Amino acid sequence: MSALTVSHDPGESWDELVRLWEEMDWPQGSKVEIIEGSITVSPSPAFRHNLIAARIHRRLNAAIPDDWEVFQTLAISVPSRLGMFIPDILVAPVGEFTDVDTHLPAAVAELVVEITSKKNARHDRVTKPAAYASAGIPLYLLVDRWAPEGPSATLYGEPRDDVYRTLAVAKFGESLTLPAPFELAIDTSGFPVE
Repeated sequence: MSALTVSHDPGESWDELVRLWEEMDWPQGSKVEIIEGSITVSPSPAFRHNLIAARIHRRLNAAIPDDWEVFQTLAISVPSRLGMFIPDILVAPVGEFTDVDTHLPAAVAELVVEITSKKNARHDRVTKPAAYASAGIPLYLLVDRWAPEGPSATLYGEPRDDVYRTLAVAKFGESLTLPAPFELAIDTSGFPVE
């Protein structure tokens, strides 16, 4: 199944759009996001996609402070970009957010990781980084199995408006280092390509 987009009335407010996102009975196991004001329903990621996420998740757990957590299914909101995103991995301090139910404000995230899927890579390469940068998320890691120049991982940082600066690029098989506060090398040699 490829992604399904549910249009909304352009006159709807952000709160009405979030309410629809929260209250609808979406297909079980699907990933439901609001991207540029439209609700997008995608199938759950495949095994290789999840394997990459699990390997990154394991490395991050060893590098974060005790009051931070690594999530794989938690949504973050960027109302200014009409976005409710579920990054493949999200790292955020959680102390003050213990009463949150469905999502966190994107600005609290320290790192988001997106792993491209063949059919919606554009969102991970263009739409989501613009939203994440506009929210001020310090680091964005894009693991792009379908990059035109070959599978690679790109670390972005220093957000300004809706643009990140490229900090490092590693082709699959190379290592990429996350800066402080992580100070962690991510070895991409074990990432499956297809």
